[in-house]
Amino acid sequence: MAESGLRHYLIITLVYWAFTITDGAIHMLVVLHFHQLGYAPLSIAFLFLFYEVFGIITNGVGGYVAARIGLNTTMNLGVVMQITALAMLAVDPSWLSTPYVMTWMAVSGMAKDLNKMSAKSSVKLMAPEGQDSKLFKWVAILTGSKNALKGAGFFLGGVLLGVGGFQFALLLLASLLVPALLAAMILLPKAMGKSSTKAKFSQFFSKTPEINALSAARFFLFGSRDVWFTVGLPVFLSSVAGWAHAEVGTFLAAWVIGYGLVQASAPGLLGGQKDTNGADRGPDGGSARLWAFLLAILPAGIALGLMQGWPPSLVLIVGLLFFGVVFAINSSVHSFLILLYSDRDKVAMNVGFYYMANAAGRLTGTVLSGWMYQIQGLEGCLWVSTALVMLAWLSSLKLPNHEQWMERRKEMNSTAS
Repeated sequence: MAESGLRHYLIITLVYWAFTITDGAIHMLVVLHFHQLGYAPLSIAFLFLFYEVFGIITNGVGGYVAARIGLNTTMNLGVVMQITALAMLAVDPSWLSTPYVMTWMAVSGMAKDLNKMSAKSSVKLMAPEGQDSKLFKWVAILTGSKNALKGAGFFLGGVLLGVGGFQFALLLLASLLVPALLAAMILLPKAMGKSSTKAKFSQFFSKTPEINALSAARFFLFGSRDVWFTVGLPVFLSSVAGWAHAEVGTFLAAWVIGYGLVQASAPGLLGGQKDTNGADRGPDGGSARLWAFLLAILPAGIALGLMQGWPPSLVLIVGLLFFGVVFAINSSVHSFLILLYSDRDKVAMNVGFYYMANAAGRLTGTVLSGWMYQIQGLEGCLWVSTALVMLAWLSSLKLPNHEQWMERRKEMNSTAS
């Protein structure tokens, strides 16, 4: 069982990697191509509006659907939808109106969230039962490598656009997903993640207090990042710090790759954590609170540095390095806890609910980023980011420490039996 679990985990990881590269690449292709066509920045941003909005819906519906038909099916469906979206954008340029592109970017967004929810939920099923430290390592590697490869996808999208053009790049990316789809269809269990009882949609909103609190913390955490990353940071680097567009793009891509590498390394960075019996364990609610509190210091410190008139490029580069490390560890802790708090029969619905909160946080941060930068500049975005991180910390106060969770799990198991 352990050997088959590891084998299935590796297959899921490879499929997720292939998908993630195309997800990063399609973002860069759309931004650069439509910039070349003369689209204004706001118009380009609108091309991604449905991508984010439908992510919220997909995570909710997808978790419920996966519980009924299995995670392998929803993961494969996500890959098929991504191949379709890539192919439908590689049409005659005269077809590429704003509504047309928004529609197929929405399909790509739904595909991404189906794939992500399915892959992350599957880790719970593949990891050996009761080995929390191994579960933490597996989910950290999957999550961290995904973000590193998304940064690589940004780079690949720019290269392919320059080498072969928009249509060539999209069709090549679609062809890369076909082997991944076939591998998942042939090599993974067909009923993986399917609930043993008939899932009801009402159960999707019936969560334990731990999952509700963690989902709230996730909402605020990702809102705190995107409130200054999405609009404020790139615009500030270009218009105030005087960076060229290529420098901004390269730096942000490198930051995403580094952020992913830190996520993957989080179990080693946090060190071997032990329970009262000396056995290895993963992070707990105390870990989430500690790293959220440390994170809140960083956007506040960057804002103060800018307000003091220190060199903006230096302040942002140094601040972003520390912010990336601490944010990545926060994210890895959350990704482990959602699996820890979910039993195997409901993991798909719980992870879907959690990533629905994640997507809602990103959307909220994106909207706030444009508004706050317009009225208060980057400093205003950073102070809002600080407030959102503190709200994530407050939400984490309801998360149990390891001993409390062990008692809680015993209670739930006894009630279920």
